[in-house]
Amino acid sequence: MVSSKFKQDKRLETKGAVLSMVCWVRTLLFISVLVPAFVECRIRHYHFNVVVKNATKLCSTKPIVTVNGKFPGPTLYAREDDNVLVRLTNHVQYNVTIHWHGVRQLRTGWSDGPAYITQCPIQPGQNFLYNFTLTGQRGTLLWHAHISWLRSTVHGAIVILPKKGVPYPFPKPYKEKVIVLGEWWKADTEAVVNQATQTGLPPNISDAHTINGHPGPVPNCSSDGISIGPYTIRVPFDHNCKNRNFLRFVNADAYTLHVETGKTYLLRVINAAVNDELFFKIANHNLTVVEVDACYTKPFETDTLFLGPGQTTTALLKADQGIGKYLIAISPFMDTIVAVDNLTGIGYLRYNHTLAFTPTTFVPIPAVNATPVTSVFSDSLRSLNSKQYPANVPLTIDHSLFFTIGVGINPCATCFNGSRAVAAINNVSFVMPTTAILQAHYYGINGVFTDDFPAKPAIPFNYTGTPPSGLQTMNGTKAYRLAYNSTVQLVIQGNTIVAPESHPTHLHGSNFFVVGRGVGNFDPEKDPLKFNLVDPVERNTVSVPTAGWTAIRFRADNPGVWFFHCHLEVHTTWGLKMAFLVENGKGPNESIEPPPSDLPKC
Repeated sequence: MVSSKFKQDKRLETKGAVLSMVCWVRTLLFISVLVPAFVECRIRHYHFNVVVKNATKLCSTKPIVTVNGKFPGPTLYAREDDNVLVRLTNHVQYNVTIHWHGVRQLRTGWSDGPAYITQCPIQPGQNFLYNFTLTGQRGTLLWHAHISWLRSTVHGAIVILPKKGVPYPFPKPYKEKVIVLGEWWKADTEAVVNQATQTGLPPNISDAHTINGHPGPVPNCSSDGISIGPYTIRVPFDHNCKNRNFLRFVNADAYTLHVETGKTYLLRVINAAVNDELFFKIANHNLTVVEVDACYTKPFETDTLFLGPGQTTTALLKADQGIGKYLIAISPFMDTIVAVDNLTGIGYLRYNHTLAFTPTTFVPIPAVNATPVTSVFSDSLRSLNSKQYPANVPLTIDHSLFFTIGVGINPCATCFNGSRAVAAINNVSFVMPTTAILQAHYYGINGVFTDDFPAKPAIPFNYTGTPPSGLQTMNGTKAYRLAYNSTVQLVIQGNTIVAPESHPTHLHGSNFFVVGRGVGNFDPEKDPLKFNLVDPVERNTVSVPTAGWTAIRFRADNPGVWFFHCHLEVHTTWGLKMAFLVENGKGPNESIEPPPSDLPKC
């Protein structure tokens, strides 16, 4: 049950007396009753109960792990600089942790959430208080489970409003809407990943894509749909294709966005999918992007959003079309030979006063391999870089790193076909420890990890050409050590050892600036000359293009242990992950806080 949920500034103002009950300054309660306008509440209390609930989709029912019985889970609302307390109680059979994706966790790494990196998991019947402050952050983020594949159903939105009285740097919308994109398996996802681990084969792909938990109409409750070009749309459709502009059917398990003519809406779109990068479109409507990953951008207009798992995009939608019903479509992106759930998730935008059984205006979806669409979208993103919201790009570099990432095949005597799929960074496939690395670092426990992660590949090769023969990955639990406040340039280079693929990569504990990207092999002499060091987009998750590279820069000003990994869960499972260890600086304000007394034990 959420005790301090709020959705709009007006609601915050009118509920001031209620919210004052959660203020940390208890001695001001009497004053807050007399003069509530002078008291700004800084603490938001939430209760997350992890429970199993039966859910029916695609005409089949299965038990799923949820927070508070909801899929997606509850939205966490707060303001910039608020302190957030989330009491999580585990009522299910699995170990659980929650990651607050994109929250910087300044000096509070104990609450970051990745299992065995910053904390031991919360065991069945146990609870833990996540405690963090949203320092200098505002915008759209997400939370999700960070152990095994539980995040397939254990996820939700984080909405961070500006400080009270601080306006958006764009026109104030009439209303705000949260839209969470996801994937759905008919099977238990824990069984899916366990089977893949035992056989050494890739896991089964999902059966549907969802919009706020809804897959859209599914004829005959099967995975059969209507093919349009290379795609499958999960709706009954005119097989003769005489009129592709309109779909005529009755809504069934579909999300509907209700709008009023002439009004402007702020859509907070979140990709909470497990393994799929996704396109998002609304028929006959353009969107103006104003923020990604809780960082303001220069506004730009587009008809298609592109989000990798873990990414968020906030955009303005103007309801400027005729009264009617318009299709919302989410479809996958995959520009290589890797299998993908090629089914389109369906929802509707519906204007007020639209008559029942009004034909639905159709939207053409991008090709599954529409690389140019992803490139145009990514290249259009620029930091706002205003006086109030500057882009503080590091101009001098202390650590210049080169990470090559990709998938490989290793021998496995007990696996199907005698081999196992693996993934690695600089040829190191990460092995999860049994003690949290942050605890080992803080208490000086030896034997849990080493700090010798390679800054570059041990053996350079043609990363996007013909791979070398006999190249096997090594296993290890390795971190890369950074001095406090040091600056880092990291070039992330995709490779083609098995197959080239787009990799959405996520850094915990810090935002970064995307200063460059390209296809082919990174050229250390020519490519840096084209870096954008003025207004590059600031993110926490970025897609590395297929058989290409992405360059990022960040400042290591947050002491702790911070996970860096591909946000395709299949690749994380296979070992495409590592950790940065940021040392303490001088004094307590530059050092990680002591661990909380209720920190879970392994």
